Amino acid sequence: MRTPGSFSKPTASVTGILWMLFMTLCFVMVNVLVKYVGDGLPVLESAFLRFLLGLIFLIPTLGAVRKARFTPQIWKLTFGRALFHALAMSCWFFAMTRIPMGEVTALNFMNPIYITIGAVFLFGERIALPRIMALIVAFLGGLIILRPGFRAIDPGHLSMVVSAMAFAGSYLIASRLAKLLPAAVVVFLMSVTVPIVIAPFALLHWETPTPHELALLFLTAAFATLGHYSMTRAFACAPQTVVQPVVFVQLIWSVSFGYLLFGEAIDPFVILGGAMIIAAISFITWREARKKTT
Repeated sequence: MRTPGSFSKPTASVTGILWMLFMTLCFVMVNVLVKYVGDGLPVLESAFLRFLLGLIFLIPTLGAVRKARFTPQIWKLTFGRALFHALAMSCWFFAMTRIPMGEVTALNFMNPIYITIGAVFLFGERIALPRIMALIVAFLGGLIILRPGFRAIDPGHLSMVVSAMAFAGSYLIASRLAKLLPAAVVVFLMSVTVPIVIAPFALLHWETPTPHELALLFLTAAFATLGHYSMTRAFACAPQTVVQPVVFVQLIWSVSFGYLLFGEAIDPFVILGGAMIIAAISFITWREARKKTT
């Protein structure tokens, strides 16, 4: 018997897919705006201003923050996450100034793979052979994108690899914080502590931003907030096995916008590697969902 909120309803799945499509567009717009800012500002300053300007979107969470109880463990986890997230954001901003948008997006798809590996080594989670095979496919997809030995590896590529790994560390800590605090409070703590971590480094090479640059970074924060909200709504409407493959559309957006707006070449190896990574992630997600229902 189906419940009113059952995921089996086709309309719910369609709604979830539409929310996920909107999420992919939001996150690609973040890439576009960061690309427009480019190297006009120091990387760390851009990352700092992106978070600082985004604090306005946290006003609705203040009620939940006031009710939360913060323990030493929570503060330790929060600042540990801030270090990972600050590193991830700084490397991501740098990569956006060096390599095409499609490659940034495709390499960022490795993030869930690093999370899976991190959960095994840090939390002792078990991993079965099918998941190991999926990880190998994703790793091969990453090699197809980078093609080491067949072309020069730009510092932007290495920076994006570090960024995806650091994001994985941030999300692993977030999963622990989510068991101790409401989701809104976890987001608030990250958004406040990351600029605190970046600020001293940003001030070392501070350059006064123009109104145009500030506007672009404010829009970056707005689209990032919309993207995270849309992803949350998508997961609320439909299971991850339905909406996860839609993430691949983000690579299509990135390659298309990169070509149309910045004259970046369309690289079939990036499309192929990205497809392999998304296929591996979707398979892992499907297996996890299946295990929970059996």
